Amino acid sequence: MDKGRQTQELVDRVLEWKERRKAVILSHNYQRAEIQDIADFVADSLELSRKAAATDAEVIVFCGVRFMAETAAILAPDKIVLMPDPTAGCPMADMVNTPEILRLKSEHPGAPVVCYVNTSAAAKAECDVCCTSANAVSIIKGLDASEVIFLPDKSLGEYCAERTDKRLFLYQGYCPTHHRILAEDILERKAEHRQAVVMVHPECTSDVIALADVVLGTGGMCRYVRETSARAIIVGTENGIIHRLKKENPDIAYVPATYRAVCPNMKKITLEKVLWSLEDMETRITVPEAIAGRARKAIERMVA
Repeated sequence: MDKGRQTQELVDRVLEWKERRKAVILSHNYQRAEIQDIADFVADSLELSRKAAATDAEVIVFCGVRFMAETAAILAPDKIVLMPDPTAGCPMADMVNTPEILRLKSEHPGAPVVCYVNTSAAAKAECDVCCTSANAVSIIKGLDASEVIFLPDKSLGEYCAERTDKRLFLYQGYCPTHHRILAEDILERKAEHRQAVVMVHPECTSDVIALADVVLGTGGMCRYVRETSARAIIVGTENGIIHRLKKENPDIAYVPATYRAVCPNMKKITLEKVLWSLEDMETRITVPEAIAGRARKAIERMVA
């Protein structure tokens, strides 16, 4: 059997089981192309959180990394949230530990804690409000405080600090994938594509951000390409998003800043794993209510 026919048979079986389970498939923008293609919704963390909270489906199959599935389970406690590969974690989220958050809170009493969505449910439970890369600046600006604890992403935190009048105390986490994008990569791509717009994610390092024409989260990137007159864009984020950008706006040339910008955890989920997840109803992601109840308040402030 040729590969194309085999893939189509897999897709057909996934869709059959999705209907049987009354499920919805959510995919992050960084997932494999074939996962994005079978999903009901492809979006960034914030929009996927909203979809999870609003869905009428009985089962949510979450194609992303673990903290995203946890967020869905917290926002939709009456739904079954399945993760096709529960080992798909987020290295940045794994850099955060509760004792370190408590230490920061004791050192800066009264400072609200803003927690990037790329954190575990346990970390969110210690925070006042969650944010995404799309709304981090506006959330920090809106806080009635002059000092703010921000975790875990030091790059996003530095980006926010430069765009607000707050003093930020930063956790020293980072995204290994975005830190693989180097300033020299951007300069090389610009030399090769002189008319191209440079579009990067705020999880990139400050020297990369300084070379960018636009700095946006993945949802903002998708909106930007719908509206821009640019005919070529250098894309400085995880390369999986380029599949969606090409599908929605095929007339633009997309140039990866580097082929090193691939998150191995985002690529763990496959069509076979989605099928097995629906067949076996595994692996279910749950969050203990003692943690979920506290984390929910911070997440709901973000979603609102």
